[in-house]
Amino acid sequence: MISRIDLRGSLPADLRDVLPRAELDVEAALEKVRPICEDVRHRGAAAVRELTARFDGVEIESARVPAEALARALEGLDPVVRAALEESIRRTRLVHHDQRRTDTTTQVVPGGTVTERWVPVDRVGLYVPGGRAVYPSSVVMNVVPAQEAGVPSLAVTSPAQKEFGGLPHPTILAACALLGVDEVYAVGGAQAVAMFAYGTEECRPATMVTGPGNIWVAAAKRLLKGRIGIDSEAGPTEIAILADETADPAHVAADLISQAEHDVIAAAVLVTTSPELADAVEKELPGQVAATRHSARITEALTGRQSGIVLVSDLEDGLKVVDAYAAEHLEIQTADAHAVAARVRNAGAIFIGPYAPVSLGDYMAGSNHVLPTGGCACHSSGLSVQTFLRGIHVVDYSREALAGAAAHVCALADAEDLPAHGAAIRARFDWEVPA
Repeated sequence: MISRIDLRGSLPADLRDVLPRAELDVEAALEKVRPICEDVRHRGAAAVRELTARFDGVEIESARVPAEALARALEGLDPVVRAALEESIRRTRLVHHDQRRTDTTTQVVPGGTVTERWVPVDRVGLYVPGGRAVYPSSVVMNVVPAQEAGVPSLAVTSPAQKEFGGLPHPTILAACALLGVDEVYAVGGAQAVAMFAYGTEECRPATMVTGPGNIWVAAAKRLLKGRIGIDSEAGPTEIAILADETADPAHVAADLISQAEHDVIAAAVLVTTSPELADAVEKELPGQVAATRHSARITEALTGRQSGIVLVSDLEDGLKVVDAYAAEHLEIQTADAHAVAARVRNAGAIFIGPYAPVSLGDYMAGSNHVLPTGGCACHSSGLSVQTFLRGIHVVDYSREALAGAAAHVCALADAEDLPAHGAAIRARFDWEVPA
């Protein structure tokens, strides 16, 4: 059901070339989304409506979700689901509230200070996927950090659903209502990103767009990121598990399956020092997969080239492998898991020990589940309050403080052959600064 790669002995020079990874050709998708985005740019709301009909099979009169639909969705929400969402919001808000940065003023010299001031972006468009699954949790993960950052204007969009009269899924709408979000749109795909980038008669343009989506959303983000800020080009979800002989194979199998459930191109990778554990996990998978609702989807994901079991000689090599892989989600199921986890450098989020499965992070840990994929965790972070903040340096120098730096500024300006830079300093001192 799942392939095996044996890296015991010496590791290859470039591990990234041999590790399982989903193929996601965003470049190829760019040319297909370009005319979609241009259509929205030039025709606005009419283009959005026509593209929604073409791609989602839904005729909508307006992309904006009426306030009464939000209220109705919240009223009809299962009380058990509501309680779970409220607790998810509470925990996520606790974690993200502590991420808010404070302004810092540094006195460089007497009379000369630099203050780093943190300012939220003006407006964000938050994308919540639709399709194979319903993701009210992604509403929470997008909205809470934006709110905690103090973003003054935010809007949520999610694909129109034919079975719900052209509105997004009611649970998504209910999650928006719980969070106090009243600006919601029934738009998905590349046209949703273009709507936020260019604006339409119904939707003001945003400063940035965040949230996971399919390849068309990722391609539109890449295409428009000069026009609008983005968080990342999120690709298929992925889990890596670093485990030794102490891990429970039933737990490991269940966790691999949990992420394979998302999509046929989801990646599930086990890195282990134990051939016995690898054998036991392989024996566990068929029975657990057969018992789950989405067994066909999971089977395709686990048997795909993006998933596999990687055997390594020891934990040192295991750490090298998971750092090279740079997983979106990384579980550590080893002896002394805390110490092992502390040595990991590249991961979107790390889950320590047998009682911190990725499913916890998806919903209820308090961490954010919008994370870098495709190896991008080696240079990028997950969604956080910081995503929505900009650091602005505020420079405040007195005449005396500038005088103390003037000769140095002029010397460096001359060294770079930028004499007007030095002249701007000398102009303030009646040419007292040495030339």
